[in-house]
Amino acid sequence: MRYFLCLSYDGSAFCGWQIQPSAPSVQQCLESTLSRLLGRPVAVTGAGRTDTAVNAAGYVAHFDWDGILPFEASDFTYKLNAMLPREVVVHSVSEVADDLHARFSARRREYTYFIHRQKDPFLRAFSWQCGYPNLDFDAMNKACRYLLGTHDFSCFEKTGTDNKTSICTVYEAFWKPYTPTHIQIMGEGAEEGIVSQTHGRPLPVGRGRSEAEAVCDTISSAYHPYWYFRIAADRFLRNMVRATVGTLIEVGRGKHSPEWVAELIGRGTRGDAGESVPGHALFLNQVEY
Repeated sequence: MRYFLCLSYDGSAFCGWQIQPSAPSVQQCLESTLSRLLGRPVAVTGAGRTDTAVNAAGYVAHFDWDGILPFEASDFTYKLNAMLPREVVVHSVSEVADDLHARFSARRREYTYFIHRQKDPFLRAFSWQCGYPNLDFDAMNKACRYLLGTHDFSCFEKTGTDNKTSICTVYEAFWKPYTPTHIQIMGEGAEEGIVSQTHGRPLPVGRGRSEAEAVCDTISSAYHPYWYFRIAADRFLRNMVRATVGTLIEVGRGKHSPEWVAELIGRGTRGDAGESVPGHALFLNQVEY
C-alpha cells in the first residue's frame, strides 16, 4: 500500500531534500525515522528537490508499506513527530492509490520567496534583507508576465544538471507587499518602526495609532519594506526560482527593462541572467495533484 505524507521543514539544517553522501538531508532524516518507527528499512520519495537551506511548508512525499500501518493515522503522526528533529514536522499521513506518485503525479508546484528591505531581527532566518534602494516593483511585475506560459527556462537552470528537458509551464508569477505577523500583532510600536525606517526620520513615542497609520498610508508600494514573490508551475528546474528572483531584482534596480526577461528566455544562458538569491528565504508551499 502507498501512503502520502504532508510535511514542513526548516531547511537550514539540511543540504536539501535529496540524500547526499556526506551531508544531512530531509529525505535521509525521514527515511531513518520511519525505518526506526516501523522496524524495517523504508524508502521515501519526495515531490521534488529543494536546495540547501530551502524550506517547505507543504511538501509531499510517499512511501510503500506491505499492508496496513501498525498504528492509527493520528497515532502514527504523533509517534513520527516525537522521533523527528524539531526542524521537521509531519502534518498528516494518508493512504492513496498505488499508482499515485509524489513526484510524477504532481500537476502544480508553488514557491514563495520573501524579502525585507529594512533591518528586522525577527525575519532574518526566513527572509532575505535586500538592501538595494528604490526597487521598481511595477517593472518587476511587468517582467513577470514574460515568465508565464510554456518556455525553455534553461537560462535560470543550474549548469551541469542532467535534466532531459528544460521546458516548464509557469501558471502565475508576481510580487506583492505584505505585513509580517509580528508587525500586525504588536501594532502601534511596530508600525511606527516601519514608518521611521522607511522615511528616515523618527516618530516620537506615544503618538496616536491613527497618525502612524496615516503616515503608513502615504508610503508608496515602491518603499514598502516587506514583499514576497510567488511563482507556480508544473515543474521547476534546479535553482530556477532563486535565479528568477535575482533576475527580477536586476529589473527592479533599473539595470534592465522588463523585456530583457523575454530576451533571456528566448536565447539567453545562465551566465546572462541575474545572480541567485540566498536559499533561506525560499519556501515550497504547495503541491497539487
